[in-house]
Amino acid sequence: MPALVAARYNPDLKTKYQQLVAAGKPGKSAITAVMRKLIVTANALLKADRCWAQSLA
Repeated sequence: MPALVAARYNPDLKTKYQQLVAAGKPGKSAITAVMRKLIVTANALLKADRCWAQSLA
C-alpha cells in the first residue's frame, strides 16, 4: 500500500513509476520497483539517523 500511495503522490517516485511503465514494464513490476526504492531509502535514513526531507527542486 505505501508504494501505491508513493507512486501517486511523491513526485520523485511518481516519475520513476511513469518511466518504468513507459518503458514497457507491467504495472505490478513498476510498483515493486517503487516498493524497493522506498525500502532502500528508509534503510539509508535509519542507518544515517536522519529524517526525511522532501526535495524542493
